Amino acid sequence: MSSTNLKNYTKYANFLNKLAQQLTAFYYLKLNKTFKVTNKQRGRGYDPVTTSDKAFEKFIRLKINKNFPDHQIIGEEFGHQKSDSDYTWIIDPIDGTRSFVIGNPTWSNLISLNYKGKPIVGLANFPVLKKYYINYSDKIAYVVENRKRKKLSVNKKVSISNVKVSAAFHGWLPLNKQKKIPKVLKLMQFPCTDALSYSHLAEGRVDVVIQCSNKIWDIHPLIPIINASGGIITTWDNKDPVNAGNILVSSNKKIHNKFLKLLKPALK
Repeated sequence: MSSTNLKNYTKYANFLNKLAQQLTAFYYLKLNKTFKVTNKQRGRGYDPVTTSDKAFEKFIRLKINKNFPDHQIIGEEFGHQKSDSDYTWIIDPIDGTRSFVIGNPTWSNLISLNYKGKPIVGLANFPVLKKYYINYSDKIAYVVENRKRKKLSVNKKVSISNVKVSAAFHGWLPLNKQKKIPKVLKLMQFPCTDALSYSHLAEGRVDVVIQCSNKIWDIHPLIPIINASGGIITTWDNKDPVNAGNILVSSNKKIHNKFLKLLKPALK
């Protein structure tokens, strides 16, 4: 990014900081009530969407359009609002809709701003947990809880002997491929609660996160937060995570390379 665009980092982060608070207030004012659920898969599986997903996305789009009317927007529920701008907002109105449906508080609102396809600022907002994770540059990220801000930093000192692994395949990795990675399965001590697990890694609570079949709105908002916290994020075949898919996040390079090797048989 040019120096002019870098100066805008703070402007965009401040916008997301305010939006996180607005989204939590919006949830308790308008959406903390009965909602309708529709299955996108229509009998071929289970991929729920709720009236709250759509209400959140409309709210977020309204705020973005008011503040940055020339920017592009891509959202899970309402598609691509195109323009000639190099800036694109990526929205997952409710990450963890299954959790939302059953009253599990780990769901979140995920939003990123991309510049020429690269996520530069991200927000993971957890209304029920009343906290959010956000980056202010490529080297500084915070968790904000009870109006107190704490700088995020991964656990760099972890080794394979004491690594904390959060993982879930959500039915996307066939059993025959899971059987090819027994060492990974053995190391999976903690469930993966979608964006919250990635946020916990940025906070130093877990050391590795493994997930399958992510869409861009699942992962783009988390990329800049992970990077700014000192973490490493790639696909299972060690490629740029910007294209989403199977994602591996680690707190240091040595651990990351170890898990890339352990996951490799599942790619065949």
